[in-house]
Amino acid sequence: MLFSQEHIALKDTVSRIIDEHINPNVDSWEEEGIFPAHDVMKLMADAGLLGIGKPVQYGGLDLDFSYEMVFAEALGSIRANGVSTAIGVQTTMCTPALTNYGSEELKQEFLVPTIAGEMVGCIGVSEEAAGSDVANTRTYAKRDGDDYVINGSKMWITNGVQGDWICLLVNTSEEGGPHRNKSLIIVPLKTRGVTVARKLDKMALRCSDTAQIFFDDVRVPVRNLIGEENMGFTYQMRQFQEERMYVAARALRGCEMAIEDTIEYTSQRKVFGDTLLDKQVVYHKMAELQTLVESARSLLYRSIEEYINGNDVTKLASMTKYLVGTLCNKVPSECLQYWGGQGFMSENWISRGYRDLRLSSVGGGANEIMLEIVAKQMGIFPGKRKK
Repeated sequence: MLFSQEHIALKDTVSRIIDEHINPNVDSWEEEGIFPAHDVMKLMADAGLLGIGKPVQYGGLDLDFSYEMVFAEALGSIRANGVSTAIGVQTTMCTPALTNYGSEELKQEFLVPTIAGEMVGCIGVSEEAAGSDVANTRTYAKRDGDDYVINGSKMWITNGVQGDWICLLVNTSEEGGPHRNKSLIIVPLKTRGVTVARKLDKMALRCSDTAQIFFDDVRVPVRNLIGEENMGFTYQMRQFQEERMYVAARALRGCEMAIEDTIEYTSQRKVFGDTLLDKQVVYHKMAELQTLVESARSLLYRSIEEYINGNDVTKLASMTKYLVGTLCNKVPSECLQYWGGQGFMSENWISRGYRDLRLSSVGGGANEIMLEIVAKQMGIFPGKRKK
């Protein structure tokens, strides 16, 4: 994937915003357990960054997916993944189905202000018993005249506390399950019957307002349906490919920062007369980890090129997500080892990076689920093999 001057300019714009307006504040946001989502989204929107791949008529830039991935990778420089995760939900998770399948009325009501940074969106897929197993969703929307009446709950909802609306995956039929009985419906979060039960206390992404949300006889108009009824699972699966590439792009930069910070620290820390970085085992390890990061980046870029060319990237995107998730468990952990006791101090980012990056092998589809998908694509999954 070759970068043009436009790609580089986009990256530079994102980096400047992060350096000037976001990273100076992330420590206080982490301590408070929340960041000002509307302020940050507006900051990004004013720079044209919340609708990079969206049509111009809705406030977007109508650029191809490679620009969105340059944006995602640049967001990896935010030293608190709670912020970059929230932005990714806004740009790459709650809005693609609305953009591709939503009615003009829905786009004007929700997509336009979301791209403009005037609304904060959420994606409501996961439930306590349906994380990676999306087909096991239990939340139900029953048709009642011109309305849907929704009952159920959603878990681990990023932007759930401060959000204005949620793109909700629900069952809309007793038949066709589990893949052809689900729909995507937009629910304003101030609708009667919507309850943010709690802001979740998490090991990582401390400044992300992740919520558990209950829906009790929540009534929304049928016009809030995205696309066709009972096609929601299909729409969501298509969106997952972009989400997984976003997660990978953002996380690769985080792994790279762990290496960079560790090189800087070990070049200063003296042990038995020499710096730690003078030890062959240390500089070899840094070279090894950077090689692995670059290898994963190459697979990501190949996936992006194939996607832009209109090809099915289910296998490549899942491989990329798996590989990057594995590296996120490996790179920060092995880097932290060379920090000694300093690596356990909150004042050093490596401890936060170690926690934040760990989610990459779980969120957006766990590593094990990625291997299941790859095995199916290879034709070696039980029940898929040719006899």
